[in-house]
Amino acid sequence: MSKYPKSVVLLALAMTAGSLPVAAAPAATADLVLINGKVITVDKAFAVKSAVAVKDGRIVAVGGKEIGRKWKAARTIDLKGRTLMPGFIDAHLHLKGVSHRSIEPDKARSITELGAMVAAKARELGPGEWVAGSGWDEALLAEKRNPTRADLDAIAPDNPVVLVRAGAHSAVGNSLALKLAGIDAATPDPDGGLIERGADGVPNGMIRERTDLLLRLVPADSAEQMRPSYVRALKDLLALGITSFMEAWTTIDDEPVERGGLAGGGGNAVRGHTFRQLRTIYDQQGEDLPRATLYIMYPGAERLKKFPHHTGFGDDRLKLGPIGESAYDGGFTGPTARTSKDYKGQPGFRGTTFMTEHALQEMVDTSARLGWQLGIHAIGDEAIDTVASAYHRTLSARPKADHRWFLSHFTMLPTEQTMRTMAADGIWTTAQPNFTYNLEGRYLQVLDGERLDRINPVATPISYGVNVVMSSDNLPIGPMVGLYAAVTRKGMAGHQFAKAEAITREEAIRLYTAKAAALTWDEARKGSIEPGKFADFIVLDRDPLTVPAEQLLQTRVDLTFVGGKLVWDRQAN
Repeated sequence: MSKYPKSVVLLALAMTAGSLPVAAAPAATADLVLINGKVITVDKAFAVKSAVAVKDGRIVAVGGKEIGRKWKAARTIDLKGRTLMPGFIDAHLHLKGVSHRSIEPDKARSITELGAMVAAKARELGPGEWVAGSGWDEALLAEKRNPTRADLDAIAPDNPVVLVRAGAHSAVGNSLALKLAGIDAATPDPDGGLIERGADGVPNGMIRERTDLLLRLVPADSAEQMRPSYVRALKDLLALGITSFMEAWTTIDDEPVERGGLAGGGGNAVRGHTFRQLRTIYDQQGEDLPRATLYIMYPGAERLKKFPHHTGFGDDRLKLGPIGESAYDGGFTGPTARTSKDYKGQPGFRGTTFMTEHALQEMVDTSARLGWQLGIHAIGDEAIDTVASAYHRTLSARPKADHRWFLSHFTMLPTEQTMRTMAADGIWTTAQPNFTYNLEGRYLQVLDGERLDRINPVATPISYGVNVVMSSDNLPIGPMVGLYAAVTRKGMAGHQFAKAEAITREEAIRLYTAKAAALTWDEARKGSIEPGKFADFIVLDRDPLTVPAEQLLQTRVDLTFVGGKLVWDRQAN
């Protein structure tokens, strides 16, 4: 006999049989629903869905047409077939602020245009004032050569001028700038750098790596003067679909001296900014900006001991990452990357290192002891071998689980033993496949054989079990160039590098999103389109999985969302 009254049993049977109406479940509420798209989730299965629901800044549902029925939202966006995917996470870039005395050389397409910019700024500032700027690239200039002191002398003889090349490993100055720096025909090459000279032995204006010889003379703008340009640079990342990034050049110089700062403090107007400066910006308007994790340049053992924080300090908008970039060697924009064999056509020259192996080991040991992740710059194969060995010695003496240390760049293939050791030690790399595209001409000038063919490897280190993420290092920042170069291995002028290092589009997207999130221990919070994660995603004007490879370079970001908030709309800009 049933323990329930007969009336209750009859009512239940009637409802089950459908003879009485059953009220439909109310629709769940959301802040935003996007429907009718191609949603590349980048989950473990790389599943493709068509709709997403967002509430309180996080993804609450991913699926198909049922999302539009189950979720009632304050705003619904019909994607009309467009592709939605996680926002890109650039694990290595340099935020560029623009001083009042700076031009923007990256916008010049000839030395003539570059000269016009310099001349206009010199007139604006008046005689004797420094003119500066960064981002020129000879590959993008009509003349296909570096500007020289003679070019700049003809334009601005009464103003000291210094222009940093894209990549920040070399700079050109005019005669007045060189004179103020005390550089002439008798000046020897500085430690860690080179002064380029003409056939007559006279400096031609180009300085490799030791750009500080000129930059230190440029008067710095205040943090207040620089702040608007930093905010503009941060918002520019959103237009490229970058919802999170790792800033690779931040200092603690303006902290109080008792907390590791320098007496006088401050960053440099051309090359630097500080943790305090960026924290102020994010405190004021962080919700409108991409999420940031900061590398901290190694300040030395005593200053780092005084600094009260380490990796992980901060919040989901701005936090501290590794001790890095703290370059061990130079780069190929110099070119001064430290290689195991001579550069092509330069007998005896194998690049430059910026510190001794003893100093490198001290930096690694101290940083590890104080609780920091590490991300040291190593580009040449010999540099990679050396930095990986320093990591190995520290980890062997002081084992540390889940440290996620990495090498910034990993531009050349090191020895097989190094890759095995890196895999065993759990060392990651932040790779820049876009270098293959942008630095094609430089590589062809200075490298040959397999080391040329295998430049910017991705497939090989992965095959050894090394964790790889993708990033840009500003050459250029746009992730679509990175995707294109990673899957095609083609340079800007069409040179075909070894296809064996190519990866699939799915792999490239994963390394630029979900995998990159893991480098900062954020894999449970971002990097894929899954319930519970931040609603950090982008809408593209074409499908990066199916368009012809060349069209990846033309793919544009229509919409960018961070925490469910629309922060970029191409139609409105």
